[in-house]
Amino acid sequence: MTMETTLLIIGGGPGGYVAAIRAGQLGIKTVLVEGAQLGGTCLNVGCIPSKAMIHAAEEFHKACHYAAQGPEASPLGISTGTPSIDVGRTVAWKEGIVKRLTGGVGALLKKNGVQVVRGWARILDGKTVEVRGAEDGGGPGTSGAGAANDAGGQTTRIRCEHLLLATGSEAVELPFMPFGGKVVSATEALSPETLPDHLVVVGAGYIGLELGTAYRKLGARVTVVEAAGRVLPAYDDELVRPVAARLKSLGVELHLESSVLGMSEDGKSVRMKNAGGEEVAIEADRVLVAVGRRPRTAGFGLESLMLDMNGRAVRIDNQCRTSMRNVWAIGDLAGEPMLAHRAMAQGEMVAEIIAGKRRHFMPAAIPAVCFTDPEVVVVGLTPQEAANQGLDCIVANFPFAANGRAMTIEGTEGFVRVVARKDNHLIVGWQAVGSAISELSTAFVQSIEMGAQLEDVGGTIHAHPTLGEAVQEAALRALGHALHI
Repeated sequence: MTMETTLLIIGGGPGGYVAAIRAGQLGIKTVLVEGAQLGGTCLNVGCIPSKAMIHAAEEFHKACHYAAQGPEASPLGISTGTPSIDVGRTVAWKEGIVKRLTGGVGALLKKNGVQVVRGWARILDGKTVEVRGAEDGGGPGTSGAGAANDAGGQTTRIRCEHLLLATGSEAVELPFMPFGGKVVSATEALSPETLPDHLVVVGAGYIGLELGTAYRKLGARVTVVEAAGRVLPAYDDELVRPVAARLKSLGVELHLESSVLGMSEDGKSVRMKNAGGEEVAIEADRVLVAVGRRPRTAGFGLESLMLDMNGRAVRIDNQCRTSMRNVWAIGDLAGEPMLAHRAMAQGEMVAEIIAGKRRHFMPAAIPAVCFTDPEVVVVGLTPQEAANQGLDCIVANFPFAANGRAMTIEGTEGFVRVVARKDNHLIVGWQAVGSAISELSTAFVQSIEMGAQLEDVGGTIHAHPTLGEAVQEAALRALGHALHI
């Protein structure tokens, strides 16, 4: 079977499906190839299910906390009986959310005239791709609802004018500790059949800490092993400090400046070299390896295009063009930052360029959020990054301990920090750590994208009582006249 299309997209994750929907809206004949579930890692085994698991863990932890305190000790006056959790039902609830979202993606693709081919793509050249049907054993599953064409066990050849690569990324596997058995990636950690008594997490980046904290709140003993000297090593120490304090209060055991050597011969323990250089063994029922992700470049014939690369990632320009004409790459395949919202924005842009619009991918800032406890948000330049660029900046913090809304939700740890140029008060960065502050990220990135100055944010009336008042107060403090501190 042979097909012809204007735009062929390989990968149905956030970047690929958004590109397809926008292309369909613009009248571009589009085919999307996906061998697993529509929605990619983010919707199926990443962003969405992890946040669902984090929420469930937090609710269970609260119930346990109130039960342990008793009505007289609880400052809120809440008491409860001994709580329990059915992990199977929790996972089913999480999977229900995923199903609704992926089904919605399929419906949107169909609504906009996108033909979805279920199967596994192999690139023959920059204009031709062969797709082997998912039922042919080429992958772990089938695509989600809304698929317009089922390739079945046959091979379909697709010719295109434009080829968009949106294959995403995959978890990094340690060669001396491959996935399997007790050793799992985030994918398996998000769909546990049972809770382990003791979970060892290798890597204290955002994935390891998000899931490690969730498992601890669900009742597992958790140990984190990290090669760096602190958790969340990609973030500055001031932001990380409240997260580290919370991990300690939860009873998460940390081994910093330590390296994992592999599993013991009997498979019951993780071998580790600690900060003192001693080799020790940590008994573990399950081991989550969360040492990062890498672009998914293997298994679909990418090498046949001989594209320019940037390390493991495909090199692109500010329109997401690769070194081959009419071959585009977006999202994690194109390297850092590996964020779903970056991929979505790139996919939308590529569709519009193909439709004849003039676009470039030059965002003033891209927000990054860690859904740890407390949450961490970074947008734009940190104080150190601004200094490294030779900018003379004002830096001001406003603590949530002085915010009324934070007090009412028992979330007074953390702060909002603003970074602005001293000469013209142009805001170049925001950072925050605290409860539920991921929702502030939109205000942060909008202020930078729109070229706001401290006076713009400080002079904007913010609703009271909200966490957002801390954003205004940080700007006012940078101007020298915060009101509530």
